[in-house]
Amino acid sequence: MSKQKITPVDQELTFSPDEIIVSKTDPTGKILYANDVFCRLAEMNTSDVVGQPHSIIRHPDMPRAVFKLLWDSIGSGREIFALIKNMSATGKYYWVVAHVTPSRDGAGKVLGYHSNRRAPNRASVQEIIPLYQELKAEEAKHTDRRAGLEASFALLQSKLKATGKSYDEFIWGVGGSNV
Repeated sequence: MSKQKITPVDQELTFSPDEIIVSKTDPTGKILYANDVFCRLAEMNTSDVVGQPHSIIRHPDMPRAVFKLLWDSIGSGREIFALIKNMSATGKYYWVVAHVTPSRDGAGKVLGYHSNRRAPNRASVQEIIPLYQELKAEEAKHTDRRAGLEASFALLQSKLKATGKSYDEFIWGVGGSNV
C-alpha cells in the first residue's frame, strides 16, 4: 500500500483497556509485524501495513518534536513511553500510550523496535492536547521544517525542565497517575 494523502476527520476510534496494540519494526521503522488490534484501529489489513514505515499511522496533529524524542531515545538503546495520536486509513484518530523498546539479538545488537500500546485515560489525553498544540504552533512559525523541529524540540525540553521530569515521568503524571 502506498502512502496516500489522507484527510483527517474528527471521529475517534476507541479500543478496550484490556486490548494491546503490538507492532515490530526493523531499525529504520518499517513494520515487520502488526497484530489484529493494530490493523483494526489503523483500518488496514496486515498486507497493507507490513513493509510500510510506522509513520503510515501518524496523525498530522502530532508534533514532530515528540517523534524526535522517541527516535533519540530508542536510537540510544533506551525505552520510552509516549502519548500518541494516530490516524487510521479513513482519517479517523485514536490515542495510545505507547511503550517502545529496542529489540536486540543475543549479542545486544539492535535488530529493530517493539511497541505495545494501550488506551490512555481521557484525563491524560485532555491534559496533553494543549502541550502538543503549542509544540505544533511552534513548528508552524518556521518556514524551514528543520528549524521548526529544532524550535519545537527546544520548547519541549524547556517545558520538561520546568517540571523537573523526564518525558516518561511527565507522561506518567498527566491526567493523574493512570495514563
